[in-house]
Amino acid sequence: MTASACKLKNPTGWLAAGEGFRKALRLLSDGSFKLFAHLSLQADRRTACVQADLNDLAAALNKPRQAIEILVAELQQKGICTVSPANGRYSKPAFMVRDEYWPYERESNIIRRLGSYAAAIRESFLALECTAGKFGRNDIRIAEEFEKRGISLETVQDALLTGACRKFASWLDGRITDPIASLAYFERVVAEIQSQPLPDGYRDYLNMKVKELALVCKQQWWKQHVHKLTSRDEDDVVPSF
Repeated sequence: MTASACKLKNPTGWLAAGEGFRKALRLLSDGSFKLFAHLSLQADRRTACVQADLNDLAAALNKPRQAIEILVAELQQKGICTVSPANGRYSKPAFMVRDEYWPYERESNIIRRLGSYAAAIRESFLALECTAGKFGRNDIRIAEEFEKRGISLETVQDALLTGACRKFASWLDGRITDPIASLAYFERVVAEIQSQPLPDGYRDYLNMKVKELALVCKQQWWKQHVHKLTSRDEDDVVPSF
């Protein structure tokens, strides 16, 4: 049976185990390798990181906490994982699988290799305050495709500001929509700006307008949710604008 003919029974929840796994298998004791495999399955594929309490790990691996502490020490000693203790930023210890043992391209490594064009688009996208706050591989692909097509950086940035204004306006009109999750949201707006460029000086106005609309949206959100808190005594999470 050829590799192309093989199908996963369940396409989610699996991990690409390559040479890094084989190397870890040779280096680690049975218990430490089992812990390494468990952490790898739980880790975020983009960052190779996972937060995990030692008591939870003990329960998951059916081992006493003292044994888990020894296994964690072995992972660190042999350079498989780094461990950041729980602190103000992390409510639980944070485990990060090192690059040599992680089968996926780490997002931070991809971002460091971005060209100036894609990096500028990423910075502008994340600064809009109406996005989900992520700029992943697909967004990078779209940005690089814009560059290949010869679309000027100014055209893309004009489209970002135009699309952001429309998103904020829809929120203020009472239309409940999710934050912008991807650069793909702006592809039609880029085409629109290409066919009808913004007049000179209009970009500065849009930039100011985006900031004003973001502030108004925040103020309205606080008004609505402070009322909820006082009337229902409920806790809410502040959205990312």
